Amino acid sequence: MIATRMIAPITALVTWGNGLLARIPASLVQLFVRIVIARVFWASGQTKVDGFEIRPSAFQLFEYEYQVPLLPPEIATVVTTVAEHLFPLLLVIGLATRFSALALLVMTLVIQFFVYPDAWWPVHSLWVGLLIAIMAYGPGAVSLDHLIARQVRARAA
Repeated sequence: MIATRMIAPITALVTWGNGLLARIPASLVQLFVRIVIARVFWASGQTKVDGFEIRPSAFQLFEYEYQVPLLPPEIATVVTTVAEHLFPLLLVIGLATRFSALALLVMTLVIQFFVYPDAWWPVHSLWVGLLIAIMAYGPGAVSLDHLIARQVRARAA
């Protein structure tokens, strides 16, 4: 009898909470996810530069520690440093968002398999999850991609 009387208020509370949480705009969640994963790669890129120059220590890392297959260390250093700055910036502003997420996913998989194979859980699996979410659901309404798509649709109509 007592348990039956407690179910109704608990059900009402859960229903109220679900309704409240369902009001969170998807576009804000998408923006947050883009910023969070962009920060990870941007911070890594910043460790490799001093102003607009790549630090000598970055070249040494790619020569001795981050041995990426198929690319000479000098090229891998430059490509990675540029990518760690360019793609996070594109993610934050929401331009070429799905492509940028894909590029960072490929980078993550290279890091996972060739550089830090023991870092899958929880680090790389979290990055992969966020990047896949961006690729699957897009950048959201708070993005340049959305504004461009709106303009294209308006002109086509």
